[in-house]
Amino acid sequence: MSNADTVREYLLDLQRRIVAECARIDGGKFVKDKWAKGRDETLQGDGITMIREDGQVFERAGCGFSHVVGPALPASATQHRPELAGSGFEALGVSLVFHPRNPYAPTVHMNVRMIVATPDNAEPVAWFGGGMDLTPYYGYEQDAIHFHSVCKNAVEPFGADKYPRFKAWCDEYFYLKHRDEQRGVGGIFFDDFAESGFMNGFALMSSVGDAFIDAYMPILKIRMDTPYGDRERDFQLYRRGRYVEFNLVWDRGTHFGLQSGGRAESILLSMPPLASWAYQRQTRPGSPEDDLYKKFLVRKDWV
Repeated sequence: MSNADTVREYLLDLQRRIVAECARIDGGKFVKDKWAKGRDETLQGDGITMIREDGQVFERAGCGFSHVVGPALPASATQHRPELAGSGFEALGVSLVFHPRNPYAPTVHMNVRMIVATPDNAEPVAWFGGGMDLTPYYGYEQDAIHFHSVCKNAVEPFGADKYPRFKAWCDEYFYLKHRDEQRGVGGIFFDDFAESGFMNGFALMSSVGDAFIDAYMPILKIRMDTPYGDRERDFQLYRRGRYVEFNLVWDRGTHFGLQSGGRAESILLSMPPLASWAYQRQTRPGSPEDDLYKKFLVRKDWV
């Protein structure tokens, strides 16, 4: 079995496990959409998009697996590795975004992936990336502490430096520069990871993927039945607008998929079903909405 086959087998099993747990909590099935190739005939590959919309718990939950092979790495993948520009590539990954219906339940994102570049007349170069981050609309310290604790436990066996490094990387990455605002309470994020070879990188990626259910589902179960009204729903939709802005303007994964000729429907499964925008909206001082900005959309050490 090749390295790519090993990673593919793991990723497909990870997708199955996560979707099964979500379906159990929501009480409904995910739609399974298998696809082959992209819209660009030079891009070969396949994938499985699992999607749940208009559920009791999840207003929209998407979990996608993709495995593509292309003739040239897109610019979004080589900004830190300019020497690989123009190389052929193979990319495998699982990416998910869950948008719960209840405004007190946070949105969550997770991605794990491997990219292999094949430069002309040179050995293949492989690296791993991924992470997870939490985006609440109403903040709870215990939720942020739990999420970060699980993230820390997932990467700490690979070195004491990993959680502080990946936590800071996440804070820096999931930041809306045009708003001067964090997207949420963060988590961990890493990219271009190739330390100590394939097996170490694969083990780190797998540990992050395996930790997702423990990191997020306990929070969801606590918050998903919290009573709410129009005020909370309105604020949730407004804050979802920020999520859309980040994914379209700044997210490298979105840019990679679109630049490489990938399947737009699967690439954009992270979009919420509903979002809103308002001109210079202000929160009332001392309100729970104001607390989100002052206490949670800030960079801080949660564990």
